[in-house]
Amino acid sequence: MPVMPDNNVNAIAIHLPQFHPFPENDAWWGKGFTEWTNVTKATPRFKDHYQPHLPADMGFYDLRLHETVIEQADLASQYGIKGFCFYHYWFNGKRLMEKPVDNLLRAKTPDFPFMLCWANENWTRRWDGMDSEVLIQQDYSPEDDVEHIRFLLQHHFADPRYITVDDKPFILIYRPALFPDIRRTLDCWRREAEAAGFKGLYIGYMQSFGFRESPAQYGFDCAVEFQPDFTLAPGVFPSVKEKILHRLGLHSSVHYSDALYSYTGYVQRLIEKGVSFPGVYQSVCPMWDNSSRRQKGASIFTDSTPEAYKKWLQYAVEKTRKAVNPGNFLFINAWNEWAEGNHLEPCRKWGHAYLEATKEVLEHA
Repeated sequence: MPVMPDNNVNAIAIHLPQFHPFPENDAWWGKGFTEWTNVTKATPRFKDHYQPHLPADMGFYDLRLHETVIEQADLASQYGIKGFCFYHYWFNGKRLMEKPVDNLLRAKTPDFPFMLCWANENWTRRWDGMDSEVLIQQDYSPEDDVEHIRFLLQHHFADPRYITVDDKPFILIYRPALFPDIRRTLDCWRREAEAAGFKGLYIGYMQSFGFRESPAQYGFDCAVEFQPDFTLAPGVFPSVKEKILHRLGLHSSVHYSDALYSYTGYVQRLIEKGVSFPGVYQSVCPMWDNSSRRQKGASIFTDSTPEAYKKWLQYAVEKTRKAVNPGNFLFINAWNEWAEGNHLEPCRKWGHAYLEATKEVLEHA
């Protein structure tokens, strides 16, 4: 199992495995649907709006091809990323988007550390885990707890590339508040891990959807910031002229259909706030714009740049070094969330600029 040096800041990039067709998406969204379907139909909604986000070096890849994951890992490694955190989709024994990681396990290549984050929410047409138009539901039971963890212990956690802390496999849970009894699930998972010959598990959760309790309160070992947190982001509001034209019905303003925020203002606010908590790993995001997924109600950072991202990453590295949490992990959300306008992978506008900023900060760390 990979050992992360305690004196290094170990950046882990979150990886979305949805860039390939599979039967459920064909049935729900139409034949051949992937994330690229949303990405390529996006259009600008205001002046200087960066849409669509189109890939550069790797093109519109298909993650059924294991060569693509190898190329992604090689690229990430060149720029200082120490591993991927793949989203994992489990619905009472039914898995979705499993092929890229299954290929990774079978091929034994690349020699690149990885871990999982269980995206434990309903699969819906709204892309946000809410209960309207549920396509596949997430249910919980003691029996499913056992079946799920035994599957992971056998197939994922036993892989020598799987990221561990003190020889304990590291796994994240996206939305712990959805469990009827999260502590029962965590206790069950740890018992099963020890019975299978592991030293235990190192389990964390994503601080999202308002769930920010102390990790120990619910039996977790740690938490990971989920960025961005738009409750802290300064809004970008319509001008007086835009308001008048909108009210007169002469010109519709994007401010009335979507939420616009300042990335540079958000970074500055986080730095000034300067708060961190024991057992919580820092996280950053390069940009955010999910308008390709939503006809209205999108959340958009209007002024994301590699320079602003670099400033945030430098701050997060400093906080990580001071916190001295096990493994010194720092999470980057995300490697390839193209439909959320949020990616380290090279695009046609920025090229390798975000990766170069990442490498420079991590090398100087």
